[in-house]
Amino acid sequence: MTQYVLPPPAVSVVPVLGTSEVFPVRRILCVGRNYAAHRAEMGGDDRDPPFFFAKPADALVTPGSDVAFPSMTSDLHHEVELVVALRAGGADIPVADALDRVFGYAVGFDLTRRDLQAAAKDKGHPWDASKGFDQSAPISAIRPWSGPAPQGRISATVNGQSRQDAVVSDMIWNVAEIIAQASRLWCLAPGDLIFTGTPEGVGPIARGDEVAGAVDDVGELRFKVL
Repeated sequence: MTQYVLPPPAVSVVPVLGTSEVFPVRRILCVGRNYAAHRAEMGGDDRDPPFFFAKPADALVTPGSDVAFPSMTSDLHHEVELVVALRAGGADIPVADALDRVFGYAVGFDLTRRDLQAAAKDKGHPWDASKGFDQSAPISAIRPWSGPAPQGRISATVNGQSRQDAVVSDMIWNVAEIIAQASRLWCLAPGDLIFTGTPEGVGPIARGDEVAGAVDDVGELRFKVL
């Protein structure tokens, strides 16, 4: 029997909508610049392909919990996203088979220390500190799903004022293509989450702000910045 020198860390979990069960999270992959208008507002163009970065599983903030304003930033931004939860994985998954790996979908926020990200970009440094910090990935309960991926409205508000409002079908890479491409870079596995990118309208949030996000037919998520 294995004897640990320290207690092993708890597994990060996300509730499954309508059940008492939870989804164990293995890792979090994220797609950058996957909506054309957001790509433009961040200084990209149509020649830039979407790309991946990662967050640690313990960056998740489950529904009903608020988010502490992080240290080392004065420019925290919200980015609402459709999140894919995988029930199965594999390497080099064909696009035609990719949706068979999906357990369900959730609403998520990729919180970003934008000032740290800008500094990293200027120096050609990694984005880890700007994207993968504690409590940087609020997420709703996961809605089990089969068939075609959600295509409807995706939106975010801050203190009741609209910030982001688009449709998932505006994504440059669709869900099946994202899964297939990710599986060429990593061997995917059950428990993986993929944040699929954010539409235009990202912006700053501050202590005391009430943030809400929604994806049609998937769910809603609300939290306060403390």
